[in-house]
Amino acid sequence: MTTLLSTAYLPPIEYMLKCLQEPVTLEVCEHYIKQSYRNRALIATANGVQVLSIPVVHVSSKMPILDVCIDYAMPWQRLHWKSIDTAYSGSPYFLYFQDYIRPFYEKKYEFLFDFNLELMQVIMKLFGHDFQAQRTNEFIADYTQRDDINDLRNAIHPKRCHKTDYPFQHQTYTQIFEDRLGFVPNLSIVDFLFNEGNRLMC
Repeated sequence: MTTLLSTAYLPPIEYMLKCLQEPVTLEVCEHYIKQSYRNRALIATANGVQVLSIPVVHVSSKMPILDVCIDYAMPWQRLHWKSIDTAYSGSPYFLYFQDYIRPFYEKKYEFLFDFNLELMQVIMKLFGHDFQAQRTNEFIADYTQRDDINDLRNAIHPKRCHKTDYPFQHQTYTQIFEDRLGFVPNLSIVDFLFNEGNRLMC
């Protein structure tokens, strides 16, 4: 069975575990969906969970995901990196891994999909894996009749992942603000990377 995923920005742990443990196919034929992990990530800060959202050039509901362009009218790269640095500069592995992540906040990419893909490839290499996902060649809205596809394109979603009845759970690990926030599950993979390093999770 292969897992079908949308593109994602600094994806959550659930997404990353799928990529590390199972064959993955990336959806490249869909239309862009707002307020999803396609252009947003969740990190833990001293003041709580913070959303990092990549602005995109105004898109219609019919915009193909491969055509979605990043909007640089606001200095989002500087703001995102400042947030990441502020949140994790005191974490055990930040100094070791920051040089792999920071270049993505200095170089400009035209397309959201390309930015996400190259960032994902770097993160996967940090965990000792090559990201060799297949790509879809047509859009299929409903895979419920297919027993060879685990469709998680919209199931892994930032508005669902912190609900108490959310079905996915992963092992706990030490988080830098755990004494203030308690343990926050399923944050961006950078939360795990900077706090625990590149060991594989269960």
